[in-house]
Amino acid sequence: MTEQTQTEQAAGKPAAPDPVVVREAVTRQAVLGALLDEVKSAYKDAKKAADDLLDKSHKAGGTTQVDALLPDGTKVGSSSRSGGEREAQVVDAEAFRAWVRDNYPTEHVVEFVPAQVLTTVRPGFAGKVLAEATAAGTAQYVDATSGVVHDVPGVELKPSRAASHRLTYTRGSKAQPTSGRDLVAAAWRAGALVTFLPALAPAPPTAEAPAAAQGEQ
Repeated sequence: MTEQTQTEQAAGKPAAPDPVVVREAVTRQAVLGALLDEVKSAYKDAKKAADDLLDKSHKAGGTTQVDALLPDGTKVGSSSRSGGEREAQVVDAEAFRAWVRDNYPTEHVVEFVPAQVLTTVRPGFAGKVLAEATAAGTAQYVDATSGVVHDVPGVELKPSRAASHRLTYTRGSKAQPTSGRDLVAAAWRAGALVTFLPALAPAPPTAEAPAAAQGEQ
């Protein structure tokens, strides 16, 4: 411990970390950050390509799941399709309001304000009609009292969430104790996945080393 360090500690100041250790930590962050940017960019492109092809496969043959296999055929995961959802939405507010006025006048609000008259549908009733139409999968509303089925004007079922694909990795089991993620990591270390990310791929082993060793003998 140097005299300066002892003086600083005596004064209550924390001891400064070793500059070499600090530099190594910053360098580690810089290296991993650069590698992460490369992987994130490549993953974004790969996901877009996979999603496009999966959508085409679904439209052509109804495919909903595709396995991910290593070059040797080992399954490491699968991509599963999650179907989109549709919900009832008011697409013609005036037609919807007129239907409510004619069939459910108590749910039709008329407000008089200076120089104008406002007519609206009670939000609670509108939400009830839309929720029922969404559940039924068609723009209809069934009157609970009379049993009359109304075709609701101004309402359509529209996509509320697009279909998506979820990639999941296999978990360890008795038949295959190693998880899909670990299998990918092992294949990467072995040089079997060079084509997937060539910018970060390890250099292939050279064939010159054995020849040189024989020459020395």
